Amino acid sequence: MRIAMISEHASPLAALGGPAGLGGADGGGQNVFVAELAAELGRQGHYVTVYTRRDAPGPPDRVRLAPGVTVEHVPAGPPERIAKDELLPWMHDFGRYLEHRWSADPPDVAHAHFWMSGLAAVQAAQPPAAPRVPVVQTYHALGTVKRRHQGGRDTSPASRVRLERALGRAADTVIATCSDEVAELTAMGVPRDRVRVVPCGVDLGLFSPGGGAAGPAPGGRHRLVVLSRLVERKGVDTAIRALAHLPDAELAVAGGPPHGGLDGDPEVRRLRAVAREAGVSGRVEFLGRLGRAEVPALLRSASLVLTLPWYEPFGMVPLEAMACGVPVVASAVGGHLDTVVDGVTGTLVRPRDPEAAARAVRALLDDPDARAAMGIAAAGRARERYSWASVAAGTTEVYRHAAARSEVPA
Repeated sequence: MRIAMISEHASPLAALGGPAGLGGADGGGQNVFVAELAAELGRQGHYVTVYTRRDAPGPPDRVRLAPGVTVEHVPAGPPERIAKDELLPWMHDFGRYLEHRWSADPPDVAHAHFWMSGLAAVQAAQPPAAPRVPVVQTYHALGTVKRRHQGGRDTSPASRVRLERALGRAADTVIATCSDEVAELTAMGVPRDRVRVVPCGVDLGLFSPGGGAAGPAPGGRHRLVVLSRLVERKGVDTAIRALAHLPDAELAVAGGPPHGGLDGDPEVRRLRAVAREAGVSGRVEFLGRLGRAEVPALLRSASLVLTLPWYEPFGMVPLEAMACGVPVVASAVGGHLDTVVDGVTGTLVRPRDPEAAARAVRALLDDPDARAAMGIAAAGRARERYSWASVAAGTTEVYRHAAARSEVPA
């Protein structure tokens, strides 16, 4: 198939060519998701063009990402970094660019990642702008969920929820990455028969077990690891506060700006203040942004990986830790409810509850046999259910379903 992917703010080049998608507030799992899915589709014989907004003047118009995969930079708005929540005014220009490209050379299917990408894709996919192109939508995050948890701190455009609802009805098929998202979409009014579930995947060549479960570090302390974008809703402060109840543990926090820029980062300053208040400053280390190739070794160095967001549309870090054979203590939200089998591959806890997180960590640190068994089960689950080959095959089935649906007269 000839596949157009639209990822307006999250370039796959950032995921495979450099940092692990953990630098700025808008960099994260979507970059990795798009990069890995596109590359695997290319390996399976499809031809993929990923359209992403040009956010710098330097890169060429088209860049080869992988065999069969090209990234095309779309001129929509100034060629500079713009926060994703400020990109909506430029989506009409993005859509017009796609209209022009597809009018002469339409893809077999368009797969939009994030709601604003969907607006551009739906605009471009309709005749007479182009021959009818079926549209598949993956939201990656929903405005209803963000508004519920962040309230007045939500910086999304006011029209986001209304437009996401309309987009769910306009797309031929919507991909949800977990069962929790299906319930949210149904509550929004998206027809249930239009939704298909395909999870995220994990690179099993990069993320793999490295031996037995990690024990205490040379200083006698267990090493806990957090790998995350440094934004408040990711719950890094919950992990830091939990550390106050775990005197024999230390916490490594990876993510945010490069190590040299940590002192100037507002969220790092806030988290350091939390650590001082909790009396654990000497046991919390901020590592800064890591290259993606550095991440597996960090995860394998941990006795446990903590991922404690307030909410999480899918959550790639638990899956990456599981693939490395490391059990996780994760908040019982979103995609974690699907990926983490409570008591088998890790432990699920209430979000924003440091004491509950500490109790779960304590129980596992005190039982190395249980931790080792969880690590083995975690690696097996990641290998059996979440390979990118399996995810790409499932996505291709959705593309074919969407194409067949688009051929049915309205």
